[in-house]
Amino acid sequence: MTAILRPDHFTIVTDDLHKTEEFYTEMLGLSRGPRPDFKFPGLWLYANEAAVLHVVQVQEMPDPRKGVLDHMAFRGEGINALLDKLKSAGLQYRIVRTPEPWIQWQVFFKDPNGADVEVDFDGHEPLSAEHHQN
Repeated sequence: MTAILRPDHFTIVTDDLHKTEEFYTEMLGLSRGPRPDFKFPGLWLYANEAAVLHVVQVQEMPDPRKGVLDHMAFRGEGINALLDKLKSAGLQYRIVRTPEPWIQWQVFFKDPNGADVEVDFDGHEPLSAEHHQN
């Protein structure tokens, strides 16, 4: 029987590869890494040793946007640092505190292509006073 071990990667499309790379490297600390020599442009972004986000460049974004993926979620550390980056970039975000027994912070925001991004943090990480109200 096949068993799912963990998520492997998400794939998004963009008509601005540079802006998308800059967003994910600056906001989430992902880094550009090796990618197979596909016949279409794109890049792979890594968290540590894993290529977690595959980005495919398209000439034009689909209209209407397609897909059923509601959002992509990442596990993070350093919630206040992320919130500072989002705030300084002028990006809207939403913070949710999950109820017990899953005590964690969830931060939701959009990438430059309109994809919903969630970053989850240990709920015991202290949230600085400036971020309690958003």
